Amino acid sequence: MGQNDAVTPGHLAVTLLACAFLAACQGMPATPQLDAADSTPPKRMVTQGPAKTIAENLYHCPVKVKNHRVSAVGQITASDGTVITVPAVTALQKGLGPKSADLYNECTQVLPRNSAEVSTANVPVIEVDPDGEVITGFVVADNYYEMYVNGKLVSVDNTPYTPFNSSIVKFKAKRPYTLAFLLVDWDDKLGQGMEIFPFGPKGDPWYPGDGGLIVKLSDGTVTDSSWKAQSFYIGPLNTPDEVIERGQFHDTTHLGRVHPVAKKPGCREKCYAVHYPIPANWQSARFNDSLWPRAYEYTDTDIGVTNLPAYTRYPELFEGARWIWTVNLVFDNVVIARKTVR
Repeated sequence: MGQNDAVTPGHLAVTLLACAFLAACQGMPATPQLDAADSTPPKRMVTQGPAKTIAENLYHCPVKVKNHRVSAVGQITASDGTVITVPAVTALQKGLGPKSADLYNECTQVLPRNSAEVSTANVPVIEVDPDGEVITGFVVADNYYEMYVNGKLVSVDNTPYTPFNSSIVKFKAKRPYTLAFLLVDWDDKLGQGMEIFPFGPKGDPWYPGDGGLIVKLSDGTVTDSSWKAQSFYIGPLNTPDEVIERGQFHDTTHLGRVHPVAKKPGCREKCYAVHYPIPANWQSARFNDSLWPRAYEYTDTDIGVTNLPAYTRYPELFEGARWIWTVNLVFDNVVIARKTVR
């Protein structure tokens, strides 16, 4: 201003408002700059038949339980020559951690009778942001999960297949933060997306399994259809053409999305599977998932957990959260789910 310029009340108010806005913005955590969204068509890799087992079992339950299935790992070569690890490359197999803390686990005999008996006091806090808030959460995944916050690994499911367990997580972060989960519906028939279903007539060794994830955090974050969820291993398929690619959406809705309406392919050891490469930076807060499909919500009946004590004993701990997966609960075996919490 010049010597003769007067500061009017209007100018002063605008100036003060601008300063207040600037101070408020400076006090807010910065939202990470997102990478460019990848709009290129996904690379489809097709396999047929069983994989070769490379790890007999990733977990040995120390006590005898009714429903303990072997968590084997295999490799199979796709038609384009790509060697694929099935059901997935996991942090558990690599020996990475931290391992999950038990909410309910038959193998470790952590079996609280109800929510009132659950204690989170001794669960270690994984630090993401030194000046963040401590957030506690509860997780059930069918069958395996690994959880990242802003790219940092904060929890690895300690029981990759069965018996069905549930977990407690605790981490320190500030908003905005990005949750990223690798989810695996394990398979007995490696590379074919099928498992032994012991509860049907005579037991069915060629049964397409199904997945599911439910999460509730103490800051109010819950799993629901606002999350993103993408599929990377789809099977069992009578033919690879049963997967219809619509941009980044891998459509198998015509096969049926949930049991019992989902089609049961009769191809058995001749079944196909379709795979897609997992992006290298999928755990990062910078990863742009804007082109990914949204997550789909499912009921307890859809997931088949109405009699699962690892979940049903603790309704208060999961109140308001929804089971989520991709569009197909049955045929999508490896899934990444993401959510940015603001």
